[in-house]
Amino acid sequence: MKTEHPPFNAVQRGWQRGTWLVSFQLCSYALCAKKQEGFLRGKDEYKGDKAMNKPLLDVNEVPKPFQWITLSIQHLFAMFGATILVPYLVGLDPAIALISSGLGTIAFLIITKWQVPAYLGSSFAFIAPIIAAKTAGGPGAAMIGSFMAGLVYGIVALIIKKAGYRWIMKLLPPVVVGPVIIVIGLGLAGTAVGMAMNNADGEYSFLYFSAGLVTLAATIVFSIYFKGMLSMIPILGGIIIGYIYSVFAGLVDFTPVLEAKWFEAPNFLIPFADYKVDLSSLKIALLMVPVAVVTLSEHIGHQLVLSKVVGRDYIKNPGLHRSILGDGMATIISALIGGPPKTTYGENIGVLAITRVYSVYVLAGAAVVATVFGFIGKITALIASIPTPVMGGVSILLFGIIASSGLRMLVDSKVDFGDKRNLVISSVILVIGIGGAHVTLGGLNLEGMALAAICGVVLNLILPGKPQIEEDMFEAETEKKSNVA
Repeated sequence: MKTEHPPFNAVQRGWQRGTWLVSFQLCSYALCAKKQEGFLRGKDEYKGDKAMNKPLLDVNEVPKPFQWITLSIQHLFAMFGATILVPYLVGLDPAIALISSGLGTIAFLIITKWQVPAYLGSSFAFIAPIIAAKTAGGPGAAMIGSFMAGLVYGIVALIIKKAGYRWIMKLLPPVVVGPVIIVIGLGLAGTAVGMAMNNADGEYSFLYFSAGLVTLAATIVFSIYFKGMLSMIPILGGIIIGYIYSVFAGLVDFTPVLEAKWFEAPNFLIPFADYKVDLSSLKIALLMVPVAVVTLSEHIGHQLVLSKVVGRDYIKNPGLHRSILGDGMATIISALIGGPPKTTYGENIGVLAITRVYSVYVLAGAAVVATVFGFIGKITALIASIPTPVMGGVSILLFGIIASSGLRMLVDSKVDFGDKRNLVISSVILVIGIGGAHVTLGGLNLEGMALAAICGVVLNLILPGKPQIEEDMFEAETEKKSNVA
C-alpha cells in the first residue's frame, strides 16, 4: 500500500494540537480554547482571530496596582494545582516546586527579553524518570538528572541559533512523539489507581477510593461544565472538593497545619551540601536526558500556540532558541534547589486567551507571589495534609488524558498505520515503554520511557521511507503570520 505522507503544515498542526497536550494542564487549555476557536481554525482566518484577540493589556504594558494583583492571582490559581501535584507524586517538597516555578519564570522572562508571556511550572513528562532516579540513587540523582536535562535544552538552543529548528521536527515526528506520550500516561496508570484505591498500608479501602472518585468527578465537572476562569483550574478545583469531602470523611489531620509556623524555609536540596555529585549519580541521572529531547516538541508546540494567541511570531522574535534556553535555565535553577524540571504551562496560555491580558508583568507578578507562598509554612503544611486518594483521583484523569493526547497527536497528524514503517515504530515504542524493558551497559541503566524514546528516534532515522519535508513550506506559513501581526 502506497503511503501518502501528510504535508508539512499538517505535521505542524499535529505538533500544535498534540505536543502541547503532554501534560494535563495543557488539556485544560484545550477545553477552554473552544471559546477561542478562531486562533485554532487555521491561517485563512488568522486576520479575524487577530481582531478578536485584540489585547486589553499588551505584552509590555504595566497594569494598575490592584489590576496587577488580581490578574497575577488568576495565573497563580491556574498553575497551582499542577505545579504542586508533580512534587507530591515524586516525593519532593511542594514548597520548593512553588519557589522554583517563580524563579524559573522570572529567568525565562529575562532570557526572552520580556517579550514572551509564559509561566513555567512542574513538568509531568519527568514523573516516571524522577521516581526511577530517586529509587536508584536518591533525590540527589534526580536533581542531577534535572540539571543535565536543563543543559540539554541549552545545547539545543545553541544549535537552533546556528542551524535552525527543522532538524528537531525531522528527528521527532508525530509517529515518534505520539507513542512516547502514550507511554508517559499509561506507564503511570497503576500509580494513579493505587493512590486512589489503597490506604496507607497498601490495602484496598472503599473510604479512600470514595475520596478519589469524588475528586475525579469534581475535576471532570470543572473541566467540562464550568466556564471562564473556573474551567482553567480543574486540578485545583478537584483537589479542593476532594479535600472538603476528605475532611468530613475523617481523612485529614490538621495538627501539622496548626503547628506550622507562618514563615518557614523549605527543605532545599543543594548539590555537594545535601548530596554527593559522583560518577554513579551521573549514570543514574542519564535516565532523564532522553526525556528532555522529547519534551522539546512540547515546548515548540507551546510557542506556536502562544504566537497565535498573542498575535506575534515568537519563533522568530525573540526566537525559539531564547525560549528553549529560558526553559532550560528554569529547569537548572529548579534542580539546584531541589525542585522538579520546568515547562511552560498551557493553563496560563488559556488565561491569556480568556482575559486578553498579555502583559509579561502580570506573569512576573504571579511568579513573585508563588515564590513568597513557598516560604509560608501554613500553606506548605496545608498542601502536605492533602490525602493521597485525593491526589490519586486527580491523577486518574491526568494520566489518562496524557495518553489520549498522544493518540490525538497521531490522529491530527494523519499518521498512516497502513504504512508498515509507522506501525513498526509505534509498536516498538509502546511495548518497550509500557512493558518495562531495560538495558544495562557498564553501570548505565536505561528503561521505560527513556529507552522507548531512544528506540523510536533510532528507528525513525534508520528505517527507509521517511516523509519528505518541503523546506520552504513552514517559512511561507510563518511569513504570512508575521505579515498579519
